[in-house]
Amino acid sequence: MPFTCVRTLAGAAIAFAGAASAETLTVANAIPGVLRAGAVIEVVKEGFDGTEGPLPQADGSLLFTENRAGRIVRIAPDGSTSVWLEQSGGANALALTPKGEVVAALTAEPGIGIVKAGAAPRVLASSFEGQSFNRPNDLVAGRLGQVYFTDPGANAVAGEASQPVAVYQLTADGRVQRVAAEVGRPNGIALSPDERTLYLADTLGEWVLAFDVDADGAVSGQRRFARLIGYRQSETGPRSGADGLAVDAEGRVYVASSAGVEVFSPRGEALGVLELPKAPQNLAFAGSNRDTLYVVGRGSVYRVATLTRGPDRPGK
Repeated sequence: MPFTCVRTLAGAAIAFAGAASAETLTVANAIPGVLRAGAVIEVVKEGFDGTEGPLPQADGSLLFTENRAGRIVRIAPDGSTSVWLEQSGGANALALTPKGEVVAALTAEPGIGIVKAGAAPRVLASSFEGQSFNRPNDLVAGRLGQVYFTDPGANAVAGEASQPVAVYQLTADGRVQRVAAEVGRPNGIALSPDERTLYLADTLGEWVLAFDVDADGAVSGQRRFARLIGYRQSETGPRSGADGLAVDAEGRVYVASSAGVEVFSPRGEALGVLELPKAPQNLAFAGSNRDTLYVVGRGSVYRVATLTRGPDRPGK
């Protein structure tokens, strides 16, 4: 039967199209420059055993990780799905290097590695200062060949991890550097279109954080960037549910949180929220023109045509 989101907030709520069951949804309220009112949200497919790490491909397709099943799935432009890699090493998030290689945050044996169809993962890094990573979660690759990634630990419980929860940089020449460690639960991570700002989602925090990135890829200057409306106090403590991040060509920042997809201007101003039936976990712009926003989470994949497009670079 039809379902309608009753909480519209300042952005874009969604409503199930009356006769379309749960296969399509419509955007109720526009987000200027991002989504028009009435835009159709397609439910690409449901029932996956985990959905994470969406990564656009040059042919207009999208890869994502069915992380609990240990595989990587490809969505063709027509919405059909197929298995791209059956044994992914527990890949949770994906990025694309300047060489065109798919790099993954690996969880089966924690590390960062290159994955490709028909081959076992090739590990690039698995430890820092002699200690193994906890459980790398998300990552983003830069034009210099560097990879920034988060390691929140399996459960982010103090004293139970071999490393503190942290954000790292894997340099193009293979060195691992710790970027930040004073974050409750570092999760999604993204670069601005010019790659001079690094954005970080804190699942437990009220703010998306930002860092400065210099011409050599070095990171400094942690600061608050945008306040999340999904932030709540609960019996288990504070939590925003902030997960994956994406940016568009205009520098807007998209955050998967407990409220939905929160959209911010390059200055951190709240522009609106795209609400979905399930809390989103990650997102990416894909398609032949990079103007389709794919959102994954809780075993489901959604997509919607946008008024904007992803940044002009490989991957996210």
